[in-house]
Amino acid sequence: MEQCINVIETLAPCLVASGTDPGLAQFISILLGVLLVTIFPLGGVIIFIWIERKIAARVQDRVGPNRVGPYGLFQNVADALKLITKEDITPAAADRLIYNFAPIVATLSVIMIWAVIPFSPVHIGVDLSIGVLYFVAIGSIGTLAFMMAGWASNNKYALLGAFRVVAQLVSYEIPMVLALLVPVLIAGTLSMQEMVQAQLGMWFVVMMPLSALIFYISNLAETGRAPFDLLEAESELVAGYNIEYSGMKFGLFMASEFIHAFTANALFVVIFMGGWAGPGVEQFPALGFVYFLGKTMLIYIPSLILRATVPRVRIDQMMNFNWKFLVPLSIINVLVMAFLFKVAQVLSLTPPPGLETDFIANLPLTAVLLAGNIVMIIGVLTVLRNTGRRERLEAEARRADDVRAPAPTMGR
Repeated sequence: MEQCINVIETLAPCLVASGTDPGLAQFISILLGVLLVTIFPLGGVIIFIWIERKIAARVQDRVGPNRVGPYGLFQNVADALKLITKEDITPAAADRLIYNFAPIVATLSVIMIWAVIPFSPVHIGVDLSIGVLYFVAIGSIGTLAFMMAGWASNNKYALLGAFRVVAQLVSYEIPMVLALLVPVLIAGTLSMQEMVQAQLGMWFVVMMPLSALIFYISNLAETGRAPFDLLEAESELVAGYNIEYSGMKFGLFMASEFIHAFTANALFVVIFMGGWAGPGVEQFPALGFVYFLGKTMLIYIPSLILRATVPRVRIDQMMNFNWKFLVPLSIINVLVMAFLFKVAQVLSLTPPPGLETDFIANLPLTAVLLAGNIVMIIGVLTVLRNTGRRERLEAEARRADDVRAPAPTMGR
């Protein structure tokens, strides 16, 4: 038993070696794995909502929740109880099965992502060899849940909101996947755990800041957060795809949104910021969870401040930004980074075998990739400056023409 490591995948053999029935050992292993990947997001959503409310209040010069419990900590518990006890209404003309199943699918699609997120070197639900592909596939199920909700509600506003969801989420999946190709190429693996281990020498956010930025922006749109919160544009669609939902079913949609926001930042940390990696993790693996949570909060809190400050963009602006800017930039980024990585391999600038986790050995490759990113960023800023200048001159010319044009005369 001393040779067994504390990871769910090897727990069953350890229990069998101690004399436990093999069937019971497998059941305990699966049960603990399920608890590991569900308790944290489901239990943490209460804290996530409280943190978001408090930060939004501070940004907007308010107090925030402060009545129920110390510092308003139990306000979200009270809100959850209120949603649970509210009347469960299903529209008479709705497709009852799909209508009631959609909130469950939306929540499960987010929770299932946590199955492949490594909390520490030895704490992970399941270390799939295709972890990144699993995340992309499971994350897409949420889009299906929103479409189910809008279609099954038999309401034109809900259906229009669902169409906007499909247009937004499917569109922004393209630059997100293209941004993911770069760290997968450098790490040489699709496993989340191995991707973290590939960053023990250098974080990918330092090697490829442009890919990290594209992934971050795409994830903001994927989670429907400001300035891309067109999924629930109350001023335009009454409430969006969930207009016909009330009670706990509405609460599940809201909970899935908050969980997804935190999950997106956790994935950013795993893929670009070394996940659980940090000093002392080799001796104390549980310390990796502290590093993982600290890094995630470091990225999560700025996204909350962004949501509380920036206005919502129009649907045409959002789609133009994706298809005319983000997607072409993502394609160029993949091509340039693949070329530079191949050049680094030819010039023997990649870390030698056995030194992949050494900081000094990773500096040559980091310098090459970072220089390419800096050149691309300068090129993008130059193009944006020239485009903005041209549009401004065209607008000034139109205004000048309007001033010179003779005023219309009134006919008899």
